Amino acid sequence: MIELGCVILCGGKSVRMGASKAWLTFGDETLLQRIVGLVREVTPLIIVVAAVGQLLPVLPKDAVVVRDTSQGRGPLEGLAVGLAATAPHARLAFVTTADAPFFSASFALRLATLCHDDAALPNVGGRVHPLTAAYRTSLWTRARSLIETGERRALALAEQSLTRYVFADELLADPRVAADDPALSSLVNLNTPADYKAALSKLTLGVRPL
Repeated sequence: MIELGCVILCGGKSVRMGASKAWLTFGDETLLQRIVGLVREVTPLIIVVAAVGQLLPVLPKDAVVVRDTSQGRGPLEGLAVGLAATAPHARLAFVTTADAPFFSASFALRLATLCHDDAALPNVGGRVHPLTAAYRTSLWTRARSLIETGERRALALAEQSLTRYVFADELLADPRVAADDPALSSLVNLNTPADYKAALSKLTLGVRPL
């Protein structure tokens, strides 16, 4: 067993984007392919969680694709499935999404280092990020129990666990994060066509968003 695996959630409906985020082009690859490549800098154990019946772009053979067990159960379902798939192989999982094109390995490793109890979630600018966080993989059973009560929110797992909320200054106290991701762009998600267009412009300029 290794210390850390990574879960990439890509089963959202992409309603505001109007198209599957996993298939959006980003440079010479799709957005999901980009995230898988970035995550490989953190760990060789990569779990991609897709929706039931969702078509995905071609991924490297070392990326393991798993599926939600049922539709309509919200992001907590993807979190439960991803943690369950990771649990036999790693004690911790860093969770991110398929629409985070400026993911930083240093950011992920910093959060994992700070995950001493059940979970470590960023709290930046007054917003908590349950889908860009580190979790103890054995929490999948708690997530599944919450789902059975009708819970759908990913944040519910952190609320029912021993969770450390990590603020911006704690993240940036790591010199690697300060150098690689000073604006904490690992937390940037692409939810709308305008977000996508802005991210593409940053890619063209070769800079990370502020």
